[in-house]
Amino acid sequence: MIAGFDYGSSNCAIGVMNSEQSIELVPLYKDQCFLPSTLYALSRDLICEGVARQIGDANQRDSYMKARVNQLRLASSTRLSLGILSHEQTLFVGEEAIENYIELPEEGYFIKSPKSFLGVSGLQAQHLAFFEDIVTAMMFQIKQAAEMRLQSEIKQTVIGRPVNFQGSGGEAANQQACGILLRAAERAGFESTELLYEPLAAGIDYEARLTGNKTVLVVDVGGGTTDCSVVKMGPDFRNKADRQADFLGHSGARIGGNDLDINLAYRALMPVLGMGGKLKNGLPLPSQPYWNAVSINDIPSQVDFNSQQNISLMQQMKRDAVEPAKLALLLKLQEQKQNYQLVRSAELAKIGLSDETLYEVNLGYLEKSLTHKVDRDLYELAIERPVAKIIDLMREVLCQAQCTPDLVYVTGGTTKSPAVRQAIASMLGDIDVIDGDHFGSVTAGLTRWAEKIYR
Repeated sequence: MIAGFDYGSSNCAIGVMNSEQSIELVPLYKDQCFLPSTLYALSRDLICEGVARQIGDANQRDSYMKARVNQLRLASSTRLSLGILSHEQTLFVGEEAIENYIELPEEGYFIKSPKSFLGVSGLQAQHLAFFEDIVTAMMFQIKQAAEMRLQSEIKQTVIGRPVNFQGSGGEAANQQACGILLRAAERAGFESTELLYEPLAAGIDYEARLTGNKTVLVVDVGGGTTDCSVVKMGPDFRNKADRQADFLGHSGARIGGNDLDINLAYRALMPVLGMGGKLKNGLPLPSQPYWNAVSINDIPSQVDFNSQQNISLMQQMKRDAVEPAKLALLLKLQEQKQNYQLVRSAELAKIGLSDETLYEVNLGYLEKSLTHKVDRDLYELAIERPVAKIIDLMREVLCQAQCTPDLVYVTGGTTKSPAVRQAIASMLGDIDVIDGDHFGSVTAGLTRWAEKIYR
């Protein structure tokens, strides 16, 4: 069977063409077609073991186990020390990962949006292998969930990729990330895998509905990345097998919905934990620990936040603070590894503020009955910098294309935010802005392209 696979920074989805030649998104968890891009393991050492158990091809499994012999030995020791039986589930993906993390945040390993890390420069071989294992474990479970629904094996797929992954290494960073995706897909059981730019996938889905030729600016603002493409679309183009000449420009960067959540968590929620407060000597509290706490998509920041040096600094801050009770919450956040949960609270506030002007954030996991109100004005102020970067990417791709588009097609869950949508529309003046399926257009386009190249 053929499928389009959106392995996204915020959500994952799989699409297939049904018997009526219509795109169908496959439910992956209960009735949900979009699975949060999260993984929770009872221990990080057990992720490698989980992958080894999942690889179906015997030769490929033997090769993998030889390459991971030390990690597998450590996993066996960890399983024994934790008293985990051989039949017990140790890896959880999507909603189940979030549920387990919230229940036991300090006992396991949780990661959100692993795709955001794949292009990071300077990773050592063991770190690259670790990310490959995370992606493989997620892909396998998502593929298996889709196949159970479809009652058919998915053998061929097209997976979306951003124009530029996170990383300062330029094209080398992109090649690193693409290599991780392709190796993970093979280990997860796909026999054939191709990659396609995500904004182009979104554009291909929209193009199927065009009755005339247009030059379209596609703006795809996802959870971890923003990608923009200027594309010639319409009846004269959509049946071409090679579309490279139709794409007049690309731009992309690691900026998206996660960054909006992080900036909102920093500006709106960290004051509850003492940020902006004073030391007894009248000086302001250091702000870096607060920024590191919410920077869940940045490995060095997370390492620094959880370092003993930073813990000692926060303990000293608590002793010297005018409001030590607030610093106690910051220390609790670190100890119980609840910074992901705090950013999730900011994400829920962002979603709520799309429809309301005031949102009450539940912080009861930090202190019983603790809540904090956030208004839309503060939200819009908090996200000014990431939104400005999105607009810069639009300017960059229009400069490359050296033309004025006939219309703008926006997609990606982040464009549901009125503040983001308004900024995009304002930048382009009188040009029509068309909203796609904010969550499903990339998956649909990947599915159409998969049908084109594999049939």
